[in-house]
Amino acid sequence: MTAHLTLQSSQFVNLRVTFKNSPIHILEKFTFKDINNAYKNLIDSTEIEECLILQTCNRVEIYGVGNNPHPDKITELWASLINVPADEVRSNIIIEVGEDAIKHLANLTSGLDSLVIGEDQILGQVKRSLEFARKNGFSGPNLNVLFDRTIKIGSKVRTATGINKGSVSVGSMAVNLASEYFDDINEKGILLIGSGEGASLIAKSLKQRNIKFFISSRTFDRAKSFSDTVGGVPIPFEEALQKLNENIDMVFISTIAPYYLLTYERMADIMQNRKKGLMIFDLSNPRTVEDKIAELNKIKLVNIDQISEIVEKNVKKRKKEIQFAEGIIEEEITLIKETIKRKSSEPAIITIFKDADSIREKEFKKALSLIGAKIDEKDLKILEQFSYALVEGILAAPMNTLRKEFSKNNKNNSELINLALKLFNYERL
Repeated sequence: MTAHLTLQSSQFVNLRVTFKNSPIHILEKFTFKDINNAYKNLIDSTEIEECLILQTCNRVEIYGVGNNPHPDKITELWASLINVPADEVRSNIIIEVGEDAIKHLANLTSGLDSLVIGEDQILGQVKRSLEFARKNGFSGPNLNVLFDRTIKIGSKVRTATGINKGSVSVGSMAVNLASEYFDDINEKGILLIGSGEGASLIAKSLKQRNIKFFISSRTFDRAKSFSDTVGGVPIPFEEALQKLNENIDMVFISTIAPYYLLTYERMADIMQNRKKGLMIFDLSNPRTVEDKIAELNKIKLVNIDQISEIVEKNVKKRKKEIQFAEGIIEEEITLIKETIKRKSSEPAIITIFKDADSIREKEFKKALSLIGAKIDEKDLKILEQFSYALVEGILAAPMNTLRKEFSKNNKNNSELINLALKLFNYERL
């Protein structure tokens, strides 16, 4: 059962497509090409009053706050904006509202929802998305508070745990090993073959180090689409093989092809014309580089099994930290919930204070009319300040108690709001 958590009488909602439920080539279809247009349509055409869109190579997410926003309407708008049938969008997206959506956001900023657990890149991506939404007026006080708090949670988790220590993806580990092998890796010619999840992790690791690379796939269109999303210079496959004659120093291969892309005979011919060595990382499963290639002079071949052994050790270390991270997130979510509940009481409290001040002003003026001209300007100010202090003194304690009750109350606060307003003889908000 989904928990509902209101934000000043509004609802927090999250709709997302991620690597968890859609492969990269499907996920690409869900990106918004015109991000400003997407924001404006979401705010103008749905019940969303505040919005934030997060787009990375592994996810497209919409976060919104509004007065009872309808996920179906948002889904249909999403479909129309990307020109994809609504049924296809529905079959790929995950929808969460209220507390569930907030917990997902905290898990996301903490690196628990990433393809590589604990990775740091997502935190920067969330920060940049928030900065864009805030700068352009798409997010508001509710989303800004939620994202500020969950970004701090992400930083706290990384500081308090070792969840981001050590490479835990085969791709990032391969790039680490390559960086150790070549001191001047930024000056090397690098080719990446593949366009799936494994290739995207390699590309991200290369990009993080500002390393330039060529990208090739089964078709040039796939390579071009991949480069637009993740990076790299797209080239046709046959051209990529020709570059192996001399221009390329290192090859990363991560595909699901059921045959050898690099055979012994092909590489033997290539190496006859090469003056320098070649390093090959075969990260495919099944392997797409013939093992016998390792026997050729000037070739160093590293396969997925060799790298996986190192990665597995790091994965075990990170898994131990996940429980600690989840404990931190639970504590912080409780604090966020209390903050939201306190904020939901503010309209009622403001109403009570405003009406009390109206009574104060009315009675103060009545008293002045009875006193007449017997009081000077100095005494008048003293009496006025006394009237303010009297109202503040009477209301401060019950209003602070009301705020505390809101933060502790596990039920819907509407009953408590109405009771408070009824107690002070005011109409329901």
